[in-house]
Amino acid sequence: FSGVCGGELSILRSPQWVVFRDGSWPIPGERIPDVAALTMGFSVEEDLPWPGLAVGDLFHRPQATVLVTVKGVDKLPVKGFSYPIENAVPFSLDSVANAIHTLFSEETPVVLQLAPSEERVYMVGKANAVFEDLSVTLRQLRSRLFQDSSILSSLPLSSLSRNNEVDLLFLSELQVLHDIASLLSRHKHLAKDHSPDLYSLELTGLEEIGKRYGEDSQQFKDASQILVDSLQKFADEMFNLYGGNAVVEVVAVKEFNSPLSRKTRSILQASQSKKENPYNLAYPYNSDYSVIFNIVLWMMIGLALAVIVISYNLWNMDPGYDSIIYRMTNQKIRMD
Repeated sequence: FSGVCGGELSILRSPQWVVFRDGSWPIPGERIPDVAALTMGFSVEEDLPWPGLAVGDLFHRPQATVLVTVKGVDKLPVKGFSYPIENAVPFSLDSVANAIHTLFSEETPVVLQLAPSEERVYMVGKANAVFEDLSVTLRQLRSRLFQDSSILSSLPLSSLSRNNEVDLLFLSELQVLHDIASLLSRHKHLAKDHSPDLYSLELTGLEEIGKRYGEDSQQFKDASQILVDSLQKFADEMFNLYGGNAVVEVVAVKEFNSPLSRKTRSILQASQSKKENPYNLAYPYNSDYSVIFNIVLWMMIGLALAVIVISYNLWNMDPGYDSIIYRMTNQKIRMD
């Protein structure tokens, strides 16, 4: 691959049968979901000619994949294998979630996709029961931070402030990481079932701190170090909860290189700007489109032919012989 690198993919923890090779091989940004799918043992539409992921044990699959996207920084000094990202474009793990639903629909796996800054959450299966108490809105997150069991009592805030909304947004995202691991620890039996689980988190608090204070500020440096420590702790906790059978990945991007990227909402903004589509692109069709199209097409043709045949027969009908109504009426008149 060749091109401009705009971020970094880091593998914090992975089981021994998922083989990641140590090297500086760039990974295309749009193929990151394929990496997650392949590590879970799922097939992808196109082959991935990326040497960073080797063929592992075919008879073992990870019980969980955790992908954390951090915006506002090109790389984070975390422990593990790191690969540069080529052409960092927006991506989602919807294809991986659909594969889990298709293959394990009867076992209701845990699927959690969360973006605290946008108040966007998607929970399916057993995640509704496990994370029903998880704070997802900005108001809930702020209230959660000032509770006795919050992370404010244990984190070294340094130059960060509890009275600044930008700092609170960053800290609330760290609180979400802590609460996910804490809530899952109360339902450890879900980490031992046969269905794989998926966690996708998007953190933008560090990006907001960089915009407010500057990337050379002490606040940004302290926030970066706190985030690295929190991510490493979160990765260790999730890895241990799944008995060493989970893949924890971190994607760090400065900004996405796509004009069609989703615009995130800042906590300081009163309203969210609408997503623009300057090229007037149509939405992508899924695999059910051809089936629905044929059902509607042939149903319309059948109804049209039925209307034509019925109309022709009614037009050429003889009321005296073909209709029982007129026949009975004539007999009654004659009898009278």
